[in-house]
Amino acid sequence: MAVFDDFLKLDIRVGEIIRAETFEKARKPAYKLWIDFGEEIGIKKSSAQITACYQIEELVGKQILGVVNFPPRQIADFMSEVLVLGVYAKQGVVLIQPEQRVEKGDKLG
Repeated sequence: MAVFDDFLKLDIRVGEIIRAETFEKARKPAYKLWIDFGEEIGIKKSSAQITACYQIEELVGKQILGVVNFPPRQIADFMSEVLVLGVYAKQGVVLIQPEQRVEKGDKLG
């Protein structure tokens, strides 16, 4: 069972998607995302299996939540540096977003 201290180890921040591409080499349908987490963290890359609910054109400018302190993970020929958070819904993965616009890099508290 996880304890509260386990949750505190996660660094979950708000980022803004600045670029999105189809990830042709991924085993499951996915996008390559470039996410700006603000000055302190910078721009990080992520592979996200969100193709069922989102088109590339609607992703740029969208604020999302991501775990920024997991080790990078090689996915095909792409290094995924952050875990984008989403909900596994019947229609596919739905991104978790702040209800209002906030500063890039703001921390989930």
